[in-house]
Amino acid sequence: MRPLPWTGADGKACYLSTDDPGSLLSHLADDIEAAQLSSAEQVLAGARAVLHDSKAGERAVRFALTRTVESLGGVLRVAVSRGDNR
Repeated sequence: MRPLPWTGADGKACYLSTDDPGSLLSHLADDIEAAQLSSAEQVLAGARAVLHDSKAGERAVRFALTRTVESLGGVLRVAVSRGDNR
C-alpha cells in the first residue's frame, strides 16, 4: 500500500493499493509530490525572509508560520509515501 500525498475529506491518510508504479494514479501522486516539494522550497525561502526582516509584524510571521506548517505536512506525507518514515 502506497501512502498518497494527500488526505481525504476527513483529514485521514489515503492509500493506493497497486503494484503498478506506471498507473495513472501513481503518476498523479508523483506529480503532486513533486509540486509539494517545490512549493515547500518556496515557502521556506519566504519564511526565512520574514524571520530576517526585523520590521515584519505579527501578521507576516503568523502567515509565514501557517504556510510553513502546511508545507511541512505535505513534505512529511511525501517522505512517508517514499518509505522514508524514520
